[in-house]
Amino acid sequence: MIVLAIETSCDETAAAVVARDGAATGRVLSNVVLSQLAEHRPFGGVVPEIAARSHLDHLDSLVQRALDEAGLGFDALDGVAATGGPGLIGGVFVGSMTAKAIAAARGLPFLAVNHLEGHALTARLTDGLAFPYLLLLVSGGHCQLVEVAGIGRYRRLGGTVDDAVGEAFDKTAKLLDLGYPGGPAVERAARGGDPRAVKLPRPMAGKPGCDFSFSGLKTAVRQARQQLALFDDQAAADLAASFQAAVADVLADRCGHALDSFAADTGQRGPLVVAGGVAANQVLRARLRHLSASQGTRLIAPPLDLCTDNAAMIGWAALERLALGLSDPLDFAPKPRWPLESLTGAADT
Repeated sequence: MIVLAIETSCDETAAAVVARDGAATGRVLSNVVLSQLAEHRPFGGVVPEIAARSHLDHLDSLVQRALDEAGLGFDALDGVAATGGPGLIGGVFVGSMTAKAIAAARGLPFLAVNHLEGHALTARLTDGLAFPYLLLLVSGGHCQLVEVAGIGRYRRLGGTVDDAVGEAFDKTAKLLDLGYPGGPAVERAARGGDPRAVKLPRPMAGKPGCDFSFSGLKTAVRQARQQLALFDDQAAADLAASFQAAVADVLADRCGHALDSFAADTGQRGPLVVAGGVAANQVLRARLRHLSASQGTRLIAPPLDLCTDNAAMIGWAALERLALGLSDPLDFAPKPRWPLESLTGAADT
């Protein structure tokens, strides 16, 4: 089976062609991503109206490019997929309507993919991972720990009670004048800093459960900067490194609790999968790799280009659903909010 997939939930316009061979072997035939960073950088963050207009301007050409790079035409497709939510609703509308139009014109199944499910299933595309597994989903808008039992079968163990970790990275970068986007900027600055230079809190660490909190950590970074008599490049690097170390410690602590809960529920300890844009952070990966080894399990982290928003993960999630006989009506309404645990699988329909 082969699908064309579209991703427009935030500030990347993306199209991909993905194939599924056999039970769970995937091939990415093309994966095209057009970043809008230059358009949003002057504003220090994503402007929804600008994002939607940019998707509208570029999506048709990206779809054609994805097909050309795959060496296929529309007649080779078995389905058309697009992110149906959650995300910035203007962008989600652009992608969904484009996919619906292609599906209607070609008489193909349409699949509205939950963006979070795309991240959740990426490890099955890259590593052929079997169910169940534990997922740490960390991005600009999401921070949660989830048991992944099957397609459409998700149980949330914990989430953030305030800010997502990616948002904390962005706001820390802004506080330290490091530029946009915040995640890569903090990681770059932190390479020249001392992670022990500034004492910062580890919110929720050591407490029962699997929830997160990052607003207090952001406040501590702001206060630490205000207390500095001299704020130069080295001070920024030290604060960035200290913040990054605090985040890694918190995520590792929460994942340790989640692995205990996962073992109690499933009888197995892991594997632990980390996905989402923040999963590209190498310090975080190393910290979670150490945690997994100490817990007698393994960490699975997708390649960097499949951690950030991309259409290949949307295509794979669509293929997983299509293989179960699932598709969506053309009157599907895009959703700005769409909890992962609200999804259903073939057994639930």
